[in-house]
Amino acid sequence: MANIKSQIKRNRQNKKLRINNRVVRGTVRSFVRKAKASIQAGNAKEAHVETLKAIKALDRAASKGVIHKNKAARSKARLMKRLNSM
Repeated sequence: MANIKSQIKRNRQNKKLRINNRVVRGTVRSFVRKAKASIQAGNAKEAHVETLKAIKALDRAASKGVIHKNKAARSKARLMKRLNSM
């Protein structure tokens, strides 16, 4: 445990940020999982809608700095590739 006052505060901040980042990351994973499942199912209309939701969630997470912008771009490209190949 830290003895320095500023580090104690920083630890509290990091704890809050870690929890918030986990929520955002989990939301992104859920949207991507739903998009992949709908693509697998073969329903084109639903797959398109779910893919757009996943892309929006990826962009939001990247803009908040929760995930790297290149990871978001890579994930979006792979989703679109799957969508277009169905």
